[in-house]
Amino acid sequence: MAQRIEDYALLGDMQTAALVGRDGSIDWLCLPRFDSPACFAALLGDEDNGHWRIAPAGAAQCTRRRYRDHSLVLETEWETPEGTVRVIDTMPPRGQAADVVRVVEGVSGTVRVEMSLVIRFDYGHLVPWVSRDGGQLRAVCGPDALWLRTPVPVEGKDLTTVASFDVSAGDRVPFVLTHQPSHLSAPDPVDAPAAVEQTEHFWRDWVAACDADTGEWDDVVKQSLVTLKALIYDPTGGLMAAATTSLPEAIGGPRNWDYRYCWLRDSTFTLSALLESGYVREAHAWREWLLRAIAGDPADLQIMYGLDGTRRLPETELPWLAGYEGSSPVRIGNAASEQLQLDVWGEVLDALHLSRLSGVGNSDRAWHVQRHLLDWLEGAWQRPDNGLWESRGPQRHHVYSKVMAWVGMDRAVQAVESRAVDGPVDRWRRTREAIRHDVLTKGFDAERNTFTQYYGSRGLDASLLLVGQVGFLPPHDPRVVGTIEAIDRTLTRDGLVRRYDPEGPDTDDGLPDGEGTFLACSFWMVDALCSIGQHDEARRRFERLVSLRNDVGLLSEEYDPVAGRQLGNTPQAYSHVGLVNSALNLRRGEASARTRPRRP
Repeated sequence: MAQRIEDYALLGDMQTAALVGRDGSIDWLCLPRFDSPACFAALLGDEDNGHWRIAPAGAAQCTRRRYRDHSLVLETEWETPEGTVRVIDTMPPRGQAADVVRVVEGVSGTVRVEMSLVIRFDYGHLVPWVSRDGGQLRAVCGPDALWLRTPVPVEGKDLTTVASFDVSAGDRVPFVLTHQPSHLSAPDPVDAPAAVEQTEHFWRDWVAACDADTGEWDDVVKQSLVTLKALIYDPTGGLMAAATTSLPEAIGGPRNWDYRYCWLRDSTFTLSALLESGYVREAHAWREWLLRAIAGDPADLQIMYGLDGTRRLPETELPWLAGYEGSSPVRIGNAASEQLQLDVWGEVLDALHLSRLSGVGNSDRAWHVQRHLLDWLEGAWQRPDNGLWESRGPQRHHVYSKVMAWVGMDRAVQAVESRAVDGPVDRWRRTREAIRHDVLTKGFDAERNTFTQYYGSRGLDASLLLVGQVGFLPPHDPRVVGTIEAIDRTLTRDGLVRRYDPEGPDTDDGLPDGEGTFLACSFWMVDALCSIGQHDEARRRFERLVSLRNDVGLLSEEYDPVAGRQLGNTPQAYSHVGLVNSALNLRRGEASARTRPRRP
């Protein structure tokens, strides 16, 4: 039976990532980078799709698991009748090649430990050619090769590499798995204990630079920031939405998407979290990635891009994979990249405005890009779109999309009024007012005192929690308060918020049975409650959300309060960004806490 999503911990070197289960098995690993065909894909099917397990023989239970000091150095400990053994796992920051380092330590007694390694390339589809080379194991498949180095004797059995060995108190047994292009010679040896120590030092130094004032939530916030750092593709600065593909929004359902890409929508939320935590370098790299990715015709702006700004992300199904707990199809690529989502123009304009205000630096190039985006948005804001939840049904006039179009024009007006830049401010003011009038006239249900999901709809949408926070209306405006209250009545379950009503009378693209509550939306509710002065309730909701993290502090995309388990791709950047920003808002305790620093 598959492990639960929350049973997995994250390893990463800021170019790729691995997921390690509580049973000591790495079941997901993409090499040499996040979006490469996985070498291990047992997470999306059975163990024959690739895994690497190191654990005590028999039915030993993991008794403790933790990261060392807010690092991505993972310790997993087992107690057995014969003694206690610990496995230390990490991926050192990228040097010559990508390395996965595992060190087995004897804590007490003498414990029999078993290793099994199944290497499958192309998402579990291709069996490599395995040979021995100078004391190392070499697995080759097309352009890729994996090298395993360990002092433990290993042997092949049924297309699996296995080993069995004893570990006594004080022993340290290393294993290093290294990726290298197959046309190159063997990689340089890695000193496993030294690599563990160097990796721990790297993360300790990085965390020490955090200057976020989050008080009692300091540890929680720092672990989320480490997770976000691990999801940033270091060569380009792009922030990946999650480390996985096709983990289901509902167990057994078909809504299984590839999240190993960079969504523009995350830009302002992410910039805010990084800047307010003192990570200007990462914020600057993200801004530069953004400018490169969106360069060109504003009409061609996409909602997401590849890690290096790649535009074409064709969606393909992998029929040989059964999917997580039978949730199929398994997909790579994402067809939503071709959708029209108008809010993204507003998000990008807002992010570039925030970077100008917050010390990332002004840029003539950035303003040139903004001018082109504004020109396009002026002529396109009245179009229907797919909305931020990427509906694959008919396009609609989504209220949040219109509000963010207003945000884009508003930030341009602010920029000119502050004399930071020049532009046709009178024309932008007129457009801003036209959008505002359109939304208040067509997107607000006066009878129920709430904004609606789209024009003519009676449904609600959690994105409407942001109406007061982006400055469209003051946070205490009765229409904002009424919307917060309506969403809390309609979309909230056990203190957690769904994206929209799956059984609404006008929902074409309804949520499947069993879809969980959306964690980012739940953090938006915390911020919304803060903004209307309900600090005690906001704190209670936040503490509930913090309790949903797994034992090493990770959150996926969703949570099912009925089954009591995480759902969706993991770890999810949007969830961790929400946690950081909500902690900052609660700590400030402002009557009008804002997810993003901006003028109402």
